[in-house]
Amino acid sequence: MADLHDRWVAERRNEHYYKLAKKLNYRSRASFKLIQIDNRFGIFKSGDAVVDLGACPGGWLQVAQERTWPNGRVVGVDLRYIKPLEGVETFIGDITEDATMIELLRRFGGQADVVLSDMAPNITGHYSMDHARSINLCMFAVDVCDRILKKEGKLVMKVFMGDMFDSLKKELEARFQSVKVHSPDASRDTSSEVYVICQGFYAKNRVKLRKPVVEEKKPDFKPKGDFF
Repeated sequence: MADLHDRWVAERRNEHYYKLAKKLNYRSRASFKLIQIDNRFGIFKSGDAVVDLGACPGGWLQVAQERTWPNGRVVGVDLRYIKPLEGVETFIGDITEDATMIELLRRFGGQADVVLSDMAPNITGHYSMDHARSINLCMFAVDVCDRILKKEGKLVMKVFMGDMFDSLKKELEARFQSVKVHSPDASRDTSSEVYVICQGFYAKNRVKLRKPVVEEKKPDFKPKGDFF
């Protein structure tokens, strides 16, 4: 009976956040995860420059825009098209590709105050594979920090828990003064996701990407006359 009761409570809570998102015109119930994280850890301040990785459909962008208003700058990137939001910049890109990293550099130039990542891999149902893919995405988010995050900047990142988490945490602890693992109330009880809250970026591993060299296209050789 206890299990049934716990499941009922969890479903009621999930339904609550879903209905609240609709009522408050948030694009996703995930908005409340970021709201709760910010309320607890103080992620945003007015005027912050924020990049949101894997930002579609835009629920986190809405929260970031509200909480950095009036002088903040919020940029979202995703593989999918993001419906426009007033006061927010978005573009389509894949952070595993250099071209997207270069575009983020162009927009921020090492001046972002906050990096957000609610990215998740396509779920296969094989837990070890899903966990490994989640860790891989997280490392790309770390790469973004090494390129565009200001000293003392912050990172909020989703990750699926598993046996590779400790290695990720070590990478984060080498880069940030504070690394905390948190599960906001708006997360599903049945999910293995947690959020890593990183503050006080050291900016000692700053990496610069070189723009890809485009080779000059040589004209095709076209023989003249009859060779055969």
